[in-house]
Amino acid sequence: MSYQEYQRATLFFDSKDYSGAARILAPIVDADPENRAAVELLGRSYFHSAQLGRAELTFQRLIELDPGNGWAYEVLGRTLERQNRADQAARYRKLARAMGQPGADGAVLPV
Repeated sequence: MSYQEYQRATLFFDSKDYSGAARILAPIVDADPENRAAVELLGRSYFHSAQLGRAELTFQRLIELDPGNGWAYEVLGRTLERQNRADQAARYRKLARAMGQPGADGAVLPV
């Protein structure tokens, strides 16, 4: 992964150009699928640009990379909720709560 490209994607994300950030991050993640930071930022970019199917797959990948990451379970649950899949979301929100993830009890966490 090019650090400069990742930083560029971060600038796009921070300026709320989520689709632009995703376009930069997708090839980075394709080249280095084990890079958790890039996978997370790609998922967040998809989430904020309402590319919810892609966000779902990306957050599932993040959970595969880091199964102890309660935030990833929480945000996957929120992604499913935005797709009107509350029953499926409840499973992931419950796992996040079991991991002690703040926000799983209804508090709003940043994505």
